[in-house]
Amino acid sequence: MNLNSVTEVLGDISSIVWGPFLLIPLLLGAGLYLTIRLGGLQFFKLGAALRLGILKRKDPGTEGDISQFQALTTALAATVGTGNIVGVATAIGIGGPGALFWMWITGLLGMATKYSEAFLAVRFRGTDAAGEKSGGPQNYLERGIKGPWGKVLALSFAIFAVLASFGIGNMTQGNAIAANVESSWGAPLWLTGLTLTVLTMIVLVGGIKSIGRVTAGLVPVMIVFYILGAIYILLANLGQVPAALGLIFTDAFTGTSAVGGFTGSAIIIVIQFGVARGLFSNESGLGSAPIAAAAAQTSHPVRQGLVSMTQTFIDTIIVVSFTGLVIVTTGAWSETDPETGEQISAALMTGEAFSHGLPGEWGHWVVTIGLVLFAFSTLLGWSYYGERNMEKLFGRRTVMPFRVVWSLVVFIGATVQLEVVWAFSDVMNGLMALPNLIGLIVLSGLIVRETRWYLKHDPKLEATKDEIEAFMKDQPGWDQWKSGDIVGSSQNYGGDRDKDSLRD
Repeated sequence: MNLNSVTEVLGDISSIVWGPFLLIPLLLGAGLYLTIRLGGLQFFKLGAALRLGILKRKDPGTEGDISQFQALTTALAATVGTGNIVGVATAIGIGGPGALFWMWITGLLGMATKYSEAFLAVRFRGTDAAGEKSGGPQNYLERGIKGPWGKVLALSFAIFAVLASFGIGNMTQGNAIAANVESSWGAPLWLTGLTLTVLTMIVLVGGIKSIGRVTAGLVPVMIVFYILGAIYILLANLGQVPAALGLIFTDAFTGTSAVGGFTGSAIIIVIQFGVARGLFSNESGLGSAPIAAAAAQTSHPVRQGLVSMTQTFIDTIIVVSFTGLVIVTTGAWSETDPETGEQISAALMTGEAFSHGLPGEWGHWVVTIGLVLFAFSTLLGWSYYGERNMEKLFGRRTVMPFRVVWSLVVFIGATVQLEVVWAFSDVMNGLMALPNLIGLIVLSGLIVRETRWYLKHDPKLEATKDEIEAFMKDQPGWDQWKSGDIVGSSQNYGGDRDKDSLRD
């Protein structure tokens, strides 16, 4: 079987996983279900969560490896990537402008999902053989859901997460960087790949603390840089914005077609690509971001859950919105290649939009530099997700070899064609999300009960550590959580098999 055949088979599997009868209703349904049960928490607590995560940034004197802000930027580093540039263009290019509406819906409902999975990641985290906090679906599915089903869901997630990490988080990102650098500056692919490999290895040797420091400095700069360019374009095309918004909302329920080679789309395709690319962008329900949340220094799982929830807001409601509005207002979504008469590719669409909207070569530079920064930060964030699941499967001793292999695979991704990898990534992402979403629904009662109790006593997220201790006293599992000894599990997550492993 050749690569084209493999790509075709993976595409068929992806259409089932991401089709209207499996992942799309489960994603939207889980988000809506959690939103209702949590009383629209993402709307009423967003301001307090942004203040805690971005302004206050840390909970002094608490257990964890990185600050709440660093956990947020690490998760943002992994999500604000090619999905915000190429992913949005793909959704609009195939599904039409209405796909952006469904990306918004995925983001708004996904905020409740992101809160829930980050809450569980901190609630059921443990301490590994290197003395670091470790958590995520690979932990809370097993620890929260007793019996064989919890173990099966956790193991399935860990396997799919490791496989997906080399696709969505590694090779596709390296390939996007190398291709854009070659196009912009003529740098050979191998040179960009080698540079990326060395830089990645330098950062990863220091583990999550090193990743947290780099992302805390890099992520705010890259997001502001990109958004400023988009704001300029929207202000320059202010008269087109109302029409663009109208097109987005009407096409969300009707599908669309345009002159110049755009083939049109049925409503199911609009929804499918909006939801699929929305998840690809913000990863709500995927189960990846809570792995970073588990490392945060926080005085209560609810607090970090709310901080993590803001990641989806920043990613989708802010960054994705700016990209989508620029593409629609400039008309780039319906442009055609003058030579072939076909619609321009998604890889070029955002660049064309920014080139039209900004003077001189600025548009080209903004998209290229933005994509390089976004994709490199994604490499760092996803490396941590992959290593934590490798640790789950094979123990702490595999972490350092994983970091080395990860860095070397970046070079491969930068220098080869990746059609089959993109198709593989779509399938693995979907398979990652399935056990996680099932677990969130099963554990929703615990999430709601403990969230209500905490917010009843600290609605503005301003309680001190002593005040939290006072109202949490005698609550089920509180003493065990503080000590890192989760009920039903060992404080040393790594187990006896890793006690003699080297601390890296």
